[in-house]
Amino acid sequence: MKGNFVTNPASPSQPSAVPGATGPRRRKPPRRVEVVSVARIRPRLVSVWVTGDALEGFQINAPTSHIKVYLPAPGQQAPTLPEDGPNGPVWPDDAPRPFVRTYTPRRFDEDTRTLEVQFVLHGEGPASDWAERAAPGDQLAVAGPGGRFSLDPSIERWWIAGDESAIPAVETLLEALPPSASAEVHLEVTDADDEIELTSPAKLDVTWHYRRAPDAWGAELEQAAHDAEVAADTQLWLACEATTVRDLRRYFLVDRKHPRDSLITRGYWRRGFANHPDHDYGDDELEAR
Repeated sequence: MKGNFVTNPASPSQPSAVPGATGPRRRKPPRRVEVVSVARIRPRLVSVWVTGDALEGFQINAPTSHIKVYLPAPGQQAPTLPEDGPNGPVWPDDAPRPFVRTYTPRRFDEDTRTLEVQFVLHGEGPASDWAERAAPGDQLAVAGPGGRFSLDPSIERWWIAGDESAIPAVETLLEALPPSASAEVHLEVTDADDEIELTSPAKLDVTWHYRRAPDAWGAELEQAAHDAEVAADTQLWLACEATTVRDLRRYFLVDRKHPRDSLITRGYWRRGFANHPDHDYGDDELEAR
């Protein structure tokens, strides 16, 4: 799961259908789906499987990609969705907009057109509340997947770190690594109830870090980073709370002089913000002193 997000604004740089003209980037419309099964993987991790004819042609082409999840507003059975207008989506004026959040698509079965999305239960919040009571027959919608990550199978060494929001993405990344790779993985969670079994064709060294205090987000990951021994050819992949991501990025680039092209960072959520954007790559702040 990724944190609480809203949809991105359209990009003005994508060419339109008229030669020589420019216009907003056209995204595929959301796909209406229905919940077919719900399972509590861990006390705070819920697996929701959805299906629908609209998932025809849906594909997950890269690990750690993301989808938009449209949840019904209070009092609705199904989320309101926009119409496809000439300049982008057009929302009806007489209906409440859905809650829109961003998650990692955990897996997709093309034969049955079923998609798994995993939700972290983190207390009050529209997505967490919805996942807590989700049941077969519930209606929602998904859009995507998207993302700019592309796995390089020639990389042999990985150092991967994240909090519980990144666990589904980490799973997809580990499952995509080749047998020739090795990965050192650090995951910061509340306690042992959040641990799951991680598998990969690659050689794994996994450490689960328990948060030293309920509000000490990122402290264990920062300690793991300072204790890490990473060679210059190690690919770093870091995803967690946005402030921690920036601290880790700055530490590796400035203090450790790690090659910039061997560092991938994602801010999946931000403390105090309900609608953190899904395009937070953590690279928008000063990285040199």
